[in-house]
Amino acid sequence: MDQRSVSPHVLILPFPIQGNVNSMLKLAELLCLAGIQVTFLNCHYPHHCLLSYSNVQARFSRYPGFRFETISDGLPMEHPRTAEQFLDIVDGVKTTTAPLFMEMMISWCRSTSDTRPPLTCIIADELMTFATDVANEVGLPIVFFCAISACSFWAYCSFPQLIEAGEVPITGDDMDRLVSVPGMEGFLRRRDLPGSGRVNDAAYPGLQNIVKIFQQVQRAHALVINTFDDLEGPVLSQIRDHCPRTYAVGPLHAHLKSKLASETSTSQSSNSFRKEDKSCIPWLDRQPPKSVIYVSFGSLAIITKDELRELWHGLVNSGSRFLWVIRPDALVGKDEERQTPAELLEGTNDRGCVVGWAPQEEVMQHPAVGGFLTHSGWNSTLESIVAGVPMICWPYFADQQINSRFVSHVWKLGMDMKDTCDRVTVEKMVRDLMEEKRAEFMKAADTMATSVKKSVSEGGSSYCNLGSLIEEIRLLSARSP
Repeated sequence: MDQRSVSPHVLILPFPIQGNVNSMLKLAELLCLAGIQVTFLNCHYPHHCLLSYSNVQARFSRYPGFRFETISDGLPMEHPRTAEQFLDIVDGVKTTTAPLFMEMMISWCRSTSDTRPPLTCIIADELMTFATDVANEVGLPIVFFCAISACSFWAYCSFPQLIEAGEVPITGDDMDRLVSVPGMEGFLRRRDLPGSGRVNDAAYPGLQNIVKIFQQVQRAHALVINTFDDLEGPVLSQIRDHCPRTYAVGPLHAHLKSKLASETSTSQSSNSFRKEDKSCIPWLDRQPPKSVIYVSFGSLAIITKDELRELWHGLVNSGSRFLWVIRPDALVGKDEERQTPAELLEGTNDRGCVVGWAPQEEVMQHPAVGGFLTHSGWNSTLESIVAGVPMICWPYFADQQINSRFVSHVWKLGMDMKDTCDRVTVEKMVRDLMEEKRAEFMKAADTMATSVKKSVSEGGSSYCNLGSLIEEIRLLSARSP
């Protein structure tokens, strides 16, 4: 078959955690809407969760060129898969997924009997760097997808320079000392670096692994980032100096919603790995506008019972209404120790609502929600920005540390509570966000939300960048033999 006679065909390979799969599914649907064929190669566990708790199968059935395929990550289905075991996922992908992917791609691209349409390129999650070697082996262009913020990506890319300058690993205990990431010299501190950079040993495996990952990513044909130019323009300029084909096409959930806006019956596009408790929506319906602070620390973060109590007391003492997501696996300890204390649940009855998992995009858009106490994961941060909801940031790990600093000190969309968890601080920050400084934060949040709408609308930066990405994929298809 002459590949030029058919539409381009892209293979998308996400890292098997909730946030990354969620955003790459949204990218997949945007490509499908442009008439590009997509094979979404998911690991077994996230694919099982999507089939169990979302309508993803029905949503994508409308695209005849879309197909799901699965691959193993080497971990049993019952593996906890929280941040505490994050390196297990990394190791599983490296030792199991990587060789299986190589076999699959060689079979697909070199077999004359394979009935699947030929591939134009691979779009791989930035953490799936083995895809570079696979793509080179089978002669396909590799595009990396950045599921984190541009500012976090650029900080990670700068680690070799920080190591060479002696700023990483960290010596001494002055965590507020500034670090010299290009473009961030005046405000990025040691404590804002991800955990892998806040170490005192250059040989620490996590640090070395991060350096290798982001050196590999820079070898890609192109880079796609889930962000938008009005938010991260200066950092994107730094990245484009090294990778000119950098496409900022986000926020993807807002972009997809904008593309589907003309449809009369657009279904909810949840890509949840868990059953969503929608009882919180009627509860929100009964609350006054902008009166509720939404509390969620994402799909991976774990907390201690002491931290849980401090957060609870701070929320209750603030006087604000709150909707709090406490996952069944969110507490540190053995199964019997992970139960949320009964007195906390009982104490929420007056002004609070606690659920195990929530339909977050719907919650963030609800008129009753006026603030977000968040772990600063990138999807959550973007959802907050799109909804015009200011944030209190309590980051847990990885890119979240840098995101929280940008939210508070660059974008002025909230406050950074990192490395702190006591009831007095929580109470004060909630009062500031919801009462004392509400007008200031809401003004900044409304301005940025307006910028988002422009970026994903016709003629906007993300709209045009997506068009350029699609054209790039079509050109790659035309050049293929």
